[in-house]
This record gives sequence, C-alpha cells and structure tokens, in this order.
Amino acid sequence: MKIKTKRLSYDEVMALPRPQRKKPLRPLLLFRLLVRVLSQWDLMLARFRYTGTLPDEPSFVLMNHSSFIDLKIAHRILFPRPFGIVCTSDGLVGKRWLMRQVGCIPTRKFVSDLSLISDIRYLLKEKKTSVLMYPEASYSFDGCATPLPRRMGVIFKKLDVPVVYIRTYGAFTRDPLYNGLQLRKVPVTATVETLLSREDLQSMSVEEIDAVLDRAFTFDHFAWQKENEVKVTEAFRADGLERILYRCAHCGAEGGMEGKGTSITCHHCGKTHEMDEFGQLHATDGDTRFSHIPDWYEWERQEVRRELETGTYELDTPVEIAMMVDYKAIYRVGTGRLIHNKDGFVLTGCDGKLHYTQKPQASYGLYADYFWYEIGDVICIGDKEALYYCFPADGVPVAKARQAAEELFKLTRQTRQRPTPANA
Repeated sequence: MKIKTKRLSYDEVMALPRPQRKKPLRPLLLFRLLVRVLSQWDLMLARFRYTGTLPDEPSFVLMNHSSFIDLKIAHRILFPRPFGIVCTSDGLVGKRWLMRQVGCIPTRKFVSDLSLISDIRYLLKEKKTSVLMYPEASYSFDGCATPLPRRMGVIFKKLDVPVVYIRTYGAFTRDPLYNGLQLRKVPVTATVETLLSREDLQSMSVEEIDAVLDRAFTFDHFAWQKENEVKVTEAFRADGLERILYRCAHCGAEGGMEGKGTSITCHHCGKTHEMDEFGQLHATDGDTRFSHIPDWYEWERQEVRRELETGTYELDTPVEIAMMVDYKAIYRVGTGRLIHNKDGFVLTGCDGKLHYTQKPQASYGLYADYFWYEIGDVICIGDKEALYYCFPADGVPVAKARQAAEELFKLTRQTRQRPTPANA
C-alpha cells in the first residue's frame, strides 16, 4: 500500500491550515458491506476461522496488532454491526472522506490526544456504535506484545461498556513485519471473549483492570508457532530478519547482520544461524546462544538499557524528512539529521529552518515501522502541530530506537518516582 506524497518547502508546509477535528461517523451498512466483501478473498487464503461470541450491546473492542489482515479479521467478526476504528492519522491521508465513511477515528500514535476519548464516547453512547482499538498502537516487531498505555482502567470505567478482546493466532506468523510483506501459507484463527463486563468494571479497581489487560496482552507468536508445530516452509522466511536482530549475539557488533533466505549472518564475525520451519534459530557451528528470536530481541533491549544507563547510547543519522500537518498529503520537505540520546530526540534540517526536540517523558513508546507505505524504514516523532517522518540511511536499526525510547521512558519514570532521602 502506498500513500500520497508531495514535495513542498518547510515554510510552505508550516503555512498550511490545520484541519478541524470532526466528530466520527457511524458507518453505513453499504460501507460495512463493501469492506466485508473486499476482505473475504484474503481471509479465504488464510483459511480464517474464529470462536466466541459478542455482547448484544455496543462494546469497546480491543485487538492485538500483528499484520494488515487484522482489520479484515475485525470486519469478519463484527459484521454486520457498525463499529468505529481508532486508527493512525496517516491512514486518512488522501482519502479522508472514504475512511470516515468506514468509521475511522484518526489519532496520532504516541501523541497525547485528549479528544480521542471524547470521540470514542460519542460513538458508544450517542451513536450506539461499538469501537475497535489496537491498544498496542504499533505492529509487534518480535512477535511479543508491545507496551500498553497505563491506567487504561480509568478509561474503561468512564466508558462503562463491555470490553471485548479479539486475539489472533497465526496472523504474525503469516506476515511478520520484518519479512517485507511476503505472505506465508499459514492459517489464521481468532478467539473472541468479553474481557470485562460492565459489572466487572464497577466492582474492580483500576489496578485490577490494568492487570487483566496486561495478562490478555501477554503473548509470544514465535513460541506459539513452535508449540503448535506450525510450519513455515517458504525459502524467504529469514529475509529482513536483521531488522529485529540488528546486533550480533556472538561478537556484539551492529550494522553487519543480514537475513536472507533461511539464514541470518553477521558479516563482522561470520557467525551464521539457520531459521528452521518452526521459527527457531540454529548456529551452523553448533554453538547457539539464542534459538528463540524474542530472547535475542530481549537481550538487545537489555544492551540498549545498559548503554542508556552508562551514557553511551546515541543515534545520530542523516534522514530524509516528511511531514504530516493535514490529510491531503505527506509532505517531503528535504533532508536533515536525527539525534537520539538520553535527553530525547533532536531533529534538525531544511536549511536550518527545522529544529524539533522531544523529551524522553513525552511518550511511553515510539512510532517506528519497516518499509512504511513502501517508502522505507521510518522513525516518527512529533506533536499535535506536526508529525515528522524520518527515513534514516539503510542499515540504521529503527527497532533499536524504539527499544531505546521505551527504556528511556521507564528510566525517566523511575527517576521521577524515586523518593527523596530524608536527610536531603
């Protein structure tokens, strides 16, 4: 899928009028039917099946986020009932009218948006329409859940509607984000359950509700694949794996990993791992440190955290810069430099006219993506005034930037919450 882009200068983009926020629409049956029909072919290829039932009233529907098929699954399960969809704002670029008819509620990922809750409540209460949300906000990189926003229980209590959970199995294995949109022949299933009834929301504390949500969003798709002996026989299954496994677990070097075919190799030390049909890694020399990909990814996270704690972490890369300020296009404004360290992000460019900073405490996560709208790997930062899409040079691991942003937020929270010594 591509997105509409346009080249403008930074000054021209900043002078553009910002769009007014509009109330979300209850999607008409015609549009619900259209999406349902258009989704059917892909679901048939995935041999999609699901179990479970939905409450007979408007509900707040949560779903884990694995691949593009997720939305098609939601339309299959929820049809014919109307529902709104909380989606990333760039999904409306060039097609705002159509996406609103489908029920989309745009929001900026990892940017504070107080009006979003008002929009959700408007659909649920005034329009008697369910709302679908992917609380992880981003696709999983390593097949495990990404961080969730805290104190979701407060929102659930205010909405006072059943909270439903759609959990998919096989969607990640069929189309993992790192693998460059190459589909595997893997069946996809889902389960539907009422995670929290209205009675639960009334009787449980916010902390108890958040604990229920955390348990529901604890999963490991690579472990599921192995335990259920789900085979991926395609010869491209390791293509792009260096996007996740960007640091060699043998020599510790970055920038030399390459996933190709069924293997991943470090070009610094020559260490090679084969990826078997069940998603497990095996070193060709017999000395395997991490056979389970999420374990390797977690080790990389701990290495990033160590760099942050010792002050040695820094991303400093030239980038192509695009901006979003309205729904007409993504505006390509030129080149610049992106720096990320313990103090947060600094983006400069456009002949010195652009200077944007973002502190670590600004968000618990980072909008990073692979092959974003077929343009390239991206790191997105910004605020309510503008989003900045930064496309770094090839080989720069956007996964590391995401891990660093997540760990920086945790470290910042720990520092702020640390009690002051009595004798200070």
